[in-house]
Amino acid sequence: MRNNLFSHVRRVVIKIGSGVISGADGLDEQVIGNLAADVTELLDLGYEVVLVSSGAVAAGKGALGISGRPATIPLKQAAAAVGQSRLMRAYKEAFRRGDRPVAQVLLTRDDLANRRRYLNARNTLMTLLDCKVVPIINENDTVVVEEIRFGDNDNLSALVTNLVEANLLVILSDVDGLFDSDPNRHADARLIPVVERITPELEASAGDTGNDLGTGGMGTKVKAAKRATLSGVGTAIVNGRTPQVLRRLFAGEELGTYFLPARDRMAAKKHWIAFTKKPRGKLFLDAGARRALVEGGKSLLPSGITGVEGSFDRGDAVRLCDGDGEEFATGVTNYSLPEVLRIMGRKSSEIEPALGYKYFDEVIHRDNLVLKT
Repeated sequence: MRNNLFSHVRRVVIKIGSGVISGADGLDEQVIGNLAADVTELLDLGYEVVLVSSGAVAAGKGALGISGRPATIPLKQAAAAVGQSRLMRAYKEAFRRGDRPVAQVLLTRDDLANRRRYLNARNTLMTLLDCKVVPIINENDTVVVEEIRFGDNDNLSALVTNLVEANLLVILSDVDGLFDSDPNRHADARLIPVVERITPELEASAGDTGNDLGTGGMGTKVKAAKRATLSGVGTAIVNGRTPQVLRRLFAGEELGTYFLPARDRMAAKKHWIAFTKKPRGKLFLDAGARRALVEGGKSLLPSGITGVEGSFDRGDAVRLCDGDGEEFATGVTNYSLPEVLRIMGRKSSEIEPALGYKYFDEVIHRDNLVLKT
């Protein structure tokens, strides 16, 4: 079955967790070497591979005398600054054995939330792939702050999958896949080999517990799989410490859990709005406007807006909420907060008299709006 599922795959994003390539004493270079050998074989078979690798903090914290998870963001940033070069050196040496060059790419959420920088990042990654270079991506932990964090590299890997238009996301974890219950607590827990649809119940049951080395547990991996599958990309979660795991996975062996792509693929731009562009505020709508958007597939006009929250400029993403404050959509606004305050509740024909100018009839056009699933 897996052979058929992977038959269309040409470009793959592989996320490597801290728990896979590091331990209490730092990086496990033998595991890194084994994974590099697997990736090199995939490259020899004609696949294009982008790596998203954690491990910088784990590689650097020992030099700073830190045990366990760094207690503060500055300590994490310092450990990442020390460890990132060590992590890249380990990858460089591992891929040198197969005569494959690598490139370091450090990103923050701001790099992908801004559409121009998003496209620049994609152009850079595509050029690296054209030049037969393996991009190794990590969050720029040295400078990142809460406002521009991806949250974890599981999330980053899903966004990168959409960014490079990959055909498959593989998440290498320190567990065998998704189980029907916690295998650490239930001896009879069973591995789920295939997930057809990620439901809210499945997300909730996955939990969100990480470990001392990483920031994401199974919950973040399931969320990453959901984001990837919504863009029409299948996702496999497998144990990265399984011998020759990538070779065996691509040979069709039934390893880990495979999440089937969503039947209704979300367009790349809407995926970017829904998951990459960080919302800056909220618009509260009356029942008629909500119905027009959800049931009628219409754009948002100023007449349906009853309230605002936050601070946003033209071109920012905002959350759309009903009268009870329940969020049901995200969209990119054509007007700033001061402008919306002056035109909310008015007809589109009243925008120009109110402002002295008019960009569009719609506050949010349907093409720039994503309903919450």
